[in-house]
Amino acid sequence: MSGHNRWSKIKRKKEAAGSAKGKLFSKVIKEITVAARMGGGDPAGNARLRAAMDAAKEANMPADNITRAVKKGTGELEGVSYEEAMYEGYGPGGVALMVECLTDNRNRTAGDVRSSFAKGGGNLAAEGAVAWMFEKRGVIEVKPGPSEDQVMEAAIEAGAEDVVNQGAEGFEVRTQPNDLHPVAAALEKGFKLGARRVAWIPKDPVAVQDPDKARGILKLMDMLEELDDVQNVHANFEIDDKLLEQLA
Repeated sequence: MSGHNRWSKIKRKKEAAGSAKGKLFSKVIKEITVAARMGGGDPAGNARLRAAMDAAKEANMPADNITRAVKKGTGELEGVSYEEAMYEGYGPGGVALMVECLTDNRNRTAGDVRSSFAKGGGNLAAEGAVAWMFEKRGVIEVKPGPSEDQVMEAAIEAGAEDVVNQGAEGFEVRTQPNDLHPVAAALEKGFKLGARRVAWIPKDPVAVQDPDKARGILKLMDMLEELDDVQNVHANFEIDDKLLEQLA
């Protein structure tokens, strides 16, 4: 199981505790606004907007907030204009990280990201330095209940590439980015689904067994996620469940 999934678990626990709900809403609203600006306000013809709205509903965001974000993106309401930025770097133990941002000030964002890497024992890298270690994939969360065979059969028939068993968390179905929504539409006929998103999945995850390095990586991930301009952080580490429990 990749570090991306481990980190998703940690984030979900924080959100469930209410400590990160406001931050999550802010990130989802930004994504909806940018998606609507780039591809229009109709989710039926805008796959990115559809994914963002799915994320908003999964987070129990009020419908009015979603509507306002879409209208800000289409220009019906006044709003801030954001642009996309991606930063790459290394964390403790040589772990590779990709940091997705939406920003209205690239200089500020670059400075904040660079500072977080430095404080967290890592360093910002040149463009392309770590991107080759990841693959862009669609990710669909299937809630617990069905068996792995049931999910696998339905997912492959729908055109998915892989199914990852998440234990008590359910399953993660992976697709090519362009297949995300057709596969999700097929799966939701038979299963309860969670978030649907496009993510950067590590090709060869790095196992981190040293507690100090693991603690440092999680701290850096947390620092980056806390930045207002950061939308998602992807990393190529694996931490054993037992070690993760010790650190928690």
